[in-house]
Amino acid sequence: MGGISQESQVEMEVTKPSGFLSRVGPGLITAATGVGAGDLIAALVAGAAFGTTFTWAIILGAIFKYFLNESIGRWQLATGETILEGWHSLGRWVTGYFGVYSVIFGFVYGAAIASSCALAMRAMFPILPFWAWAIIHSIFGFFLVLLGRYSFFERVMTVLVGVMFVTVVGTALITTPNLTEIFIGLVPRVPEGSLFNVLGLIGGVGGTIAMVSYGYWLKEKGWSGKSWIPFMRFDSKVGYIMTAVFCLSVLVIGAEFLYGTGIKLSGEQGLIQLAELLGAEYGEVTRWLFLIGFWSASFTSLLGPWNGLPYLFADFVRTTTKKNKKSHVALEKTKAYRFYLFLLTFPSMILLFAGEPISLIIMYGVLGAAFMPFLVITLFILLNSKRMDKEYRYNWLSNTAFAFCIMLFVYLSYTQLSGMF
Repeated sequence: MGGISQESQVEMEVTKPSGFLSRVGPGLITAATGVGAGDLIAALVAGAAFGTTFTWAIILGAIFKYFLNESIGRWQLATGETILEGWHSLGRWVTGYFGVYSVIFGFVYGAAIASSCALAMRAMFPILPFWAWAIIHSIFGFFLVLLGRYSFFERVMTVLVGVMFVTVVGTALITTPNLTEIFIGLVPRVPEGSLFNVLGLIGGVGGTIAMVSYGYWLKEKGWSGKSWIPFMRFDSKVGYIMTAVFCLSVLVIGAEFLYGTGIKLSGEQGLIQLAELLGAEYGEVTRWLFLIGFWSASFTSLLGPWNGLPYLFADFVRTTTKKNKKSHVALEKTKAYRFYLFLLTFPSMILLFAGEPISLIIMYGVLGAAFMPFLVITLFILLNSKRMDKEYRYNWLSNTAFAFCIMLFVYLSYTQLSGMF
């Protein structure tokens, strides 16, 4: 990679953040947003079935997601364009696909993640019905994002990440993990019948549409220009190292507590079942630790999209609407931003009472299965294009990693769609 110009070096010295906490934030938020109940279940099931054999898969998945996250940040800092503007340059069908997917995703995801938060909260405080807890979480997220500035949102998310990290890692330590077995799990092995578990762990470590929000959070943080790329990379690394440790802790809990017992967990209800089992074995404090970690993971997966996805939708509207394309109005001040935040919060509540419309869920599943391949392929094209300065384009290592990512996510997309139909 080429050197940084003298002008950029001066800019970096002037604006260089001091202290660890000032150099992290957006990456931590992005990584935490992508770790939800689905990732907890995947790691628990793998640990219960195969012990710590798949330590390597979790680490590899975190490395892949770091490459994706870093690429989104690098594109914006090196070109000055958002990812939506990059997609639009590839053709209208690209932004069109995202526009359709974002509306359907917002409607379905809003209900799904509020339900996940409610499940954990009701297990701790069964004083309200399930639907009431779901609505409370949605509305709280709505007003926190609508009325709060990014700096406040970042502080709230950082606290939640800390709680989530301490509680789940603490629970793993209580189970007295076998360190030798964990180190043995660093050697790649795929036992018979475990391929789908492996691919799910690699593909699911912090993977979500919210990852695309990273560029907008960088802008809110005040990071702009090529001189910030080293700090962005550090930020992304911290986020995905913590993600890997978090998911590895969940794998350890499954391995140390469930491996060989024949107990099978499935769905988010399985996390509640596990909390009860942990409480019976290690005491009520451990049960509460795990439930708080489950709730924190779910609530970060609500707040992150509540703040980040409206940026994407507002940028989509501005990018595809000629009269607003050159507008300098902050995205969070636009009607499109507030509309999407409203969509995530209120219309999705219908699903809490009316059940899940089959046709909508199928469409969401089809578009969702195709999103990660879509993201990887478009990033691969953009960061190898002449629109990037030569020193910031992909090198052989990045291209090799992305080739593996493309193959992985295309296969996962195929298996997910095959399972649906």
